[in-house]
Amino acid sequence: MSIISPPPTSPSETDLEAIAELAEKALERITAAKADVARIIFGQEKVVDLTLVTVLAGGHGLLVGVPGLAKTKLVETLGTVLGLDARRIQFTPDLMPSDILGAEVMEQSADGGRAFRFIQGPIFSQLLMADEINRASPRTQSALLQAMQEYHVTVAGQAYNLPRPFHVLATQNPLEQEGTYPLPEAQLDRFLMQIDVHYPDMEAERRILLETTGAHQAEPQTTMTPDELIKYQQLVRQMPIGESVVDAILKLVRAARPDPESAGDPVKDMIAWGPGPRASQALMLTVRARALVEGRLAPSVDDVLALAEPILQHRMALTFAARADGHTVRDIIRRVKETLA
Repeated sequence: MSIISPPPTSPSETDLEAIAELAEKALERITAAKADVARIIFGQEKVVDLTLVTVLAGGHGLLVGVPGLAKTKLVETLGTVLGLDARRIQFTPDLMPSDILGAEVMEQSADGGRAFRFIQGPIFSQLLMADEINRASPRTQSALLQAMQEYHVTVAGQAYNLPRPFHVLATQNPLEQEGTYPLPEAQLDRFLMQIDVHYPDMEAERRILLETTGAHQAEPQTTMTPDELIKYQQLVRQMPIGESVVDAILKLVRAARPDPESAGDPVKDMIAWGPGPRASQALMLTVRARALVEGRLAPSVDDVLALAEPILQHRMALTFAARADGHTVRDIIRRVKETLA
């Protein structure tokens, strides 16, 4: 006979006071982190906010943008500001899983004895940049993505835990697809959100020209520690969330799925496959993290609308007929969002 655990109870007044007190400290640290990143990265405020939301929610992010938009610089800066051990892997077609995970080597001691020793790969970091992840072979991609999901790697039958916190920020070039290996849908779903990186506006680009081509350039400063980050990630899970926000998440995600029983629905008929419950879980976490990044102690429906595209766009596909008619996933998400407005 199975036992069903009771649903979690609402936090007491004492718990809410403790959450509010910790949230005030978190807001101070997060504001300082954003300010320090803003000294280095110009014109990408939305990208910076979404990346911080991804990390605070405990997930991994997929940065999509053409070369030269400071994606690598952003990850490097975040690693310094958040006090994380950050490393970078440039993915290429000849990269092997052992180049990422590490490998066992045989060593001979002074007395002639031999033994295997595991040498850790670059994945043993706290913030890993997977540059152009779609250029690696599926075998290498799956080695990284398994570690993202399970937070450990297995080499020669031995499991090795990854450091915590552990986050992957991968990049993709949306233009050049020749010689690449697109990530399968199941692997894309492991990324908490897809963050589109666009060109900066004129004023931001003017600032880039003036402040990055001189003799002296700003350097990021550490404003947080890994232990503090873990504490704030737990805070995100403790933040209260209203029933109206939960209902909005359910309505949004379910409206983005195909439904054979809704034949004739102009939106659902264009969707080949849609987001699963993992998308709903992602929204439950990220709306809280976004509220914290923006200095609020509770999320709202506006947070759901703001995060709909980065959470859903890599978890959906359109039918051939819809694509032939010129529709895009972003168009469908916009129409789905209108049902919540």
